[in-house]
Amino acid sequence: MTGMFTTNGLLQLGLYFFVLLACVKSLGGYMARVYGGHSVWLGKPLRPLERLFYKTAGIDPAREMTWKQYATAVLIFSFGSFALLYVILRWQSHFPLNPAGMADITPALAFNTAASFITNTNWQSYGGESTISYFSQMVGLTMQNFASAAVGMAVMVALVRGLARKNAKTIGNFWADLLRGNLYILLPLAIVCALLLASQGVVQNFGEYVKAPLVESLQIEEKKDDKGVVTQKAETIIEQTIAVGPAASQIAIKQLGTNGGGFFNVNSAHPFENPTPFANFLEVLAILLIPASLCYTFGAMVGDRRQGWAVLAAMTLIFVPLLLYCVTQEQAGNPKFAALGIDQSGGNMEGKETRFGIVNSALWASATTAASNGSVNAMHDSFTPMGGFVPLLLIQFGEVIYGGVGSGLYGMLMFVIVAVFIAGLMVGRTPEYLGKKIQSFEMKMASVAILVTPALVLFGTALGVMTAAGKAGIANPGAQGFSEILYAFSSAANNNGSAFGGLSANTPFYNTWLGICILFGRFWIIVPVLAIAGSLAAKNSVPASAGTLSTHKPLFIAFLIGTVILVGVLTYVPALALGPVVEHLNMISGK
Repeated sequence: MTGMFTTNGLLQLGLYFFVLLACVKSLGGYMARVYGGHSVWLGKPLRPLERLFYKTAGIDPAREMTWKQYATAVLIFSFGSFALLYVILRWQSHFPLNPAGMADITPALAFNTAASFITNTNWQSYGGESTISYFSQMVGLTMQNFASAAVGMAVMVALVRGLARKNAKTIGNFWADLLRGNLYILLPLAIVCALLLASQGVVQNFGEYVKAPLVESLQIEEKKDDKGVVTQKAETIIEQTIAVGPAASQIAIKQLGTNGGGFFNVNSAHPFENPTPFANFLEVLAILLIPASLCYTFGAMVGDRRQGWAVLAAMTLIFVPLLLYCVTQEQAGNPKFAALGIDQSGGNMEGKETRFGIVNSALWASATTAASNGSVNAMHDSFTPMGGFVPLLLIQFGEVIYGGVGSGLYGMLMFVIVAVFIAGLMVGRTPEYLGKKIQSFEMKMASVAILVTPALVLFGTALGVMTAAGKAGIANPGAQGFSEILYAFSSAANNNGSAFGGLSANTPFYNTWLGICILFGRFWIIVPVLAIAGSLAAKNSVPASAGTLSTHKPLFIAFLIGTVILVGVLTYVPALALGPVVEHLNMISGK
């Protein structure tokens, strides 16, 4: 029935969460052992390769870094990656593995794409199969899918060490954390996932694009402009070009690393990226797999697994109601269509693949925006106003509801610090978290980390709606056009990468400003997070007392949820009211 959950839909969602949560403990425990330097079952075959990397690069993994050294290493590696990717894109026509003869990327688009992929954002202002060569896809983009994900995980581990250690000056070795994250976690999972996807029909080859004859030829008529100049010659099209390439390997890491950049322009709605229901289930599971499991990793590394479960519970309790609301809004359909006598018994199927349906489309949209992934299997722009409100809001919460690999957890821990500080003030005690006093420095850094992205989003949106260059990209007037710009800057600043669509973003204006928001949204959070890690590591632990706030019990979980929601609501309600809320009111009023 329209607007109601079917038994089949509930079973699909139940199965998804059952499999996801069943993987958390085993994968989370494994990752804790990897980052703790303990032996793991992949150690025997991979340890010699790890040592070879250290020897070749001249790295001593036992030599730890202060937070400033760690942050410097993160910035050097990231901007070195940016320069390498920019060069590959700008001169891709000169590199091999380019059977389609792709041209060099323009400077503005190369800047935007390089900024996007080195920050785990993967915002795409281009069509993959019509713009990017195989070499650029693999050596450029896929490599950064691994590298940017491992950077986020490394920063998260550094923060966890800061919480776990006492009277320490160092928080680990970035190069060792980067390598271990890639070698022992991302690479093995990506190989398994790529093989499973390939078994379902996801393409993986290096051949030229395939020419296939059309069943019926297509006649193109001649077109002329107002001056009589021919702008389109008459022709008869008798064949189509089918893009192929090494997609399965990139799709695996795009999902596992919460990158999200599609090999093809329509991303995971493309049958060569996502051909079957099992492939769809595997890909959407991969989106949340590592972010959810890292909560357990956090608990294991600080010596109190209850803390990890508490953070995971807070994330899930925010995510599930929003997911269910998104599904119900899409199943309710559009009353304007009902007034025209159009049957919507199946709900709002506009922009969705019939092979996935509403439940799997809404699940994907919610998971990809909760987890800083950004891949899509349906057009978010075609959701109902309040159905599209859910993915937009999940981004605007700061990408902390699961979030990106590593970045979601360290983002949520910033909210934990704020929640602990507020709770301490309410009862007149010096706030503590895991035995560490939370003082003014930690609060200042946490505030910067939380507030920098809303500032970027609101500034960028204002710039987009107030300048001629920004308004020129709007295809839909009114509230929908405003929502498209708001979504674009929310996605960029929070390093998500998905889009509403309907906005012509491949322009110098949007490529430049979105790229700037992407870079600041990543590194203006990483540096304060590492500063907090260094500050906490240097502190001694305070013994728990009768007045110590229990941060693993339901009361604190509720307080943390309230903090996340309150910050998001107070920041974005005026903007949301001008976009999806106005559009929803127009829809139900029939105007």
